[in-house]
Amino acid sequence: MTSWNIFPWFAGATALLAIAASVLALCNRRTLALAASSLAVAALGAFVAMLWLSLERPPMRTMGETRLWYSLFLLVAGVATYARWRFKWVLSFSTLLATVFMVINCLRPELHDKSLMPALQSAWFMPHVAVYMFSYALLGVATLMALYYLVKRDERVLSAIDNLLGGGVALFTVGMLTGALWAKQAWGEYWSWDAKEAWAAATWFIYLGAIHLRLLRPRAVKGFCVLLIVGFLSLQMCWYGVNYLPSASKSVHSYNQ
Repeated sequence: MTSWNIFPWFAGATALLAIAASVLALCNRRTLALAASSLAVAALGAFVAMLWLSLERPPMRTMGETRLWYSLFLLVAGVATYARWRFKWVLSFSTLLATVFMVINCLRPELHDKSLMPALQSAWFMPHVAVYMFSYALLGVATLMALYYLVKRDERVLSAIDNLLGGGVALFTVGMLTGALWAKQAWGEYWSWDAKEAWAAATWFIYLGAIHLRLLRPRAVKGFCVLLIVGFLSLQMCWYGVNYLPSASKSVHSYNQ
């Protein structure tokens, strides 16, 4: 069985390759930067695949496992953004954010076994979590772009933000829909206003508000960027912040049940 103990080796290799890619991008070595970024994605992806085969289930049950996917998808979103819009700095920020989550996983290893609670033995389990994690990654990179705009006032990033936001919200919506179908199958109702569901709805409305603000008041870029940052903070609450609420012990959204 693949042991979580070997993860630091894969995380280290991934981080080194991603850092190398960031430096190469800043030095205008685009082809080499893309190659190094792709190798970083491949390294972390290899560990995910090995863990999946070892556990004989999608590694999406525990918080640590979702952090693993988030790190992977952040690297994918970063390299895709760099390849599409050629912002040299974006790889540095996506690498930093992905590395933070990998370090957390190294410092807080969790028990990983083959068992899945009955509610997770659903065909909706994997698409729901995977789509959510990818949407989180896209919205994370959009937030990085928004922060960059607030500091640099670089109008060129707005096109990237618009596309990342649109893709992220679309996937977030699919994640909510698949989650509702999963909830109906597992618990008998589509929506129960569990704390996680309530924060998901709040986050969704914040991002919809950002999209409408962008469409209706295209010159209100500062407010738009601030709203994206608020949305990202709400997203963190939706993802793991709710686990620290008093209601968490009664929540059906527990990664370790």
